[in-house]
Amino acid sequence: MTVLDLREMRDEKIRQLKEGRSVYAESGELIRLIKRGIEKEKLVVKLEKTDGGCWFIPDEKEE
Repeated sequence: MTVLDLREMRDEKIRQLKEGRSVYAESGELIRLIKRGIEKEKLVVKLEKTDGGCWFIPDEKEE
């Protein structure tokens, strides 16, 4: 997977988070990019780490 592919995937997952949908990522690099995107967009999101990856769940209480 190229860096451009990861950035496109990050952008799609950030868009889904903004719509209130939970997203999942397996790759360590994609998780890092999503975390940076969340900080940049100032989104309130819960993280749940699993053995295989990480769930990003919008915090509904903050909406």
